Amino acid sequence: MIGFIGAGKMAEGIIAGLLRTGAVPASIHTSDVDAGRLADLHQRLGILTTTDNLAVAAACKTLVLAVKPQQLDAVCQILAPCVGSGHLVLSIAAGKRLARLGALLPRARLIRVMPNLACTVGEGICAIACAASATDADRAAAKQLLEGCGPVEELPEGQFDAVTALSGSGPAFFAWVLNEFVRGAEAEGLSRASALALAAQTMRGTARLLREKFTDPASLIEAVTSKGGTTAAGREVLENEATARVLRESIRAAARRSRELSQA
Repeated sequence: MIGFIGAGKMAEGIIAGLLRTGAVPASIHTSDVDAGRLADLHQRLGILTTTDNLAVAAACKTLVLAVKPQQLDAVCQILAPCVGSGHLVLSIAAGKRLARLGALLPRARLIRVMPNLACTVGEGICAIACAASATDADRAAAKQLLEGCGPVEELPEGQFDAVTALSGSGPAFFAWVLNEFVRGAEAEGLSRASALALAAQTMRGTARLLREKFTDPASLIEAVTSKGGTTAAGREVLENEATARVLRESIRAAARRSRELSQA
């Protein structure tokens, strides 16, 4: 049985991935303070629900901590007496390092996870970092659990601030850029609905091209560009140091904030 402490959107996304793929043939038990949210999940997904975190920890040897970072300490302090070496605990709380988790749950085997919102539609990516207490079997179990959301990458925890900035915050950044392209298309006469449909599918198709056809974005850029054509005209405006600096600084600012939150 797999237990989820917290029943927000990200927890629902991971649960939906498990149910969709059947990758982990086990019952799912979820706790949250919001009884209405639990009733909704039970009705839609058929999972077991409770408002008692300790009941989930007692019933499940694999736990996913899906609470907000500011709630993690209080939740773990309640869980600690019944979470022991038999528990594998995955935490998706942003900015909370393995050292902190280890101090809160000293007997558990720990893995830190950085998902993103696209996990809720099976198109996300999860980065994981494993504590020394985690075994090879734990790594395999974590990857199996998360693969319903999309690819899983194991990385050193020291890289997680960059991961948080790029893939955790990335959906908002990509959506902002897309929205500005949509506004430009609206100014050229397209309806917002048509512009959004065209832009969103173009972004989706571009991502697939990068995964399946091209090894580097530069190769795709050159494949689309004809000398003197429309793409070349747009690139003359887009490709300048000011634009590049703003985009890079967005990642730096998000990573810097992630580092600050990890110290809190």
